[in-house]
Amino acid sequence: MFSDKKEKDQENPGTGQNRINDGTNIKGDISSNGYFRIDGRIEGNVKTPSKVVVGKTGVIIGTLSCKNADVEGNIKGTLNISGTLSLKSSAHIEGEVSVGKLAVEPGATFNATCLMKDSKKETPSFTKEIKKEENSSSLFNRQQNIESKSTQQTES
Repeated sequence: MFSDKKEKDQENPGTGQNRINDGTNIKGDISSNGYFRIDGRIEGNVKTPSKVVVGKTGVIIGTLSCKNADVEGNIKGTLNISGTLSLKSSAHIEGEVSVGKLAVEPGATFNATCLMKDSKKETPSFTKEIKKEENSSSLFNRQQNIESKSTQQTES
């Protein structure tokens, strides 16, 4: 019974939690199959197919690539989040963000260019209809202007 569980854990090495504690400074790239809790400072790239939590004292300067992220601390650089990026009120983000979903609490600082993945590039149909109406009315106005100018010229 217990031996089965140990075998399963050995099949997926590195899927546990990785913790960078407050007071720890790392310069370089980090990658893991497990999720991260970052309360220290990382200058480099962090990559995981799992979740990353950046605590209030956590700082990332570089690129963060992960599935989901909860941020209370500071990130300066590029964020590539395939799932949900959740910014708590104490979060401070600067840089470029590519994300599936974005949740921002009041008080969070978000100074970034943001691209929402899986967003449709087509204009919604109601906007297309409004534009058609505007174009048709502007054509009508042009026709009226042309007709009024031609009648003014013939009268003179």
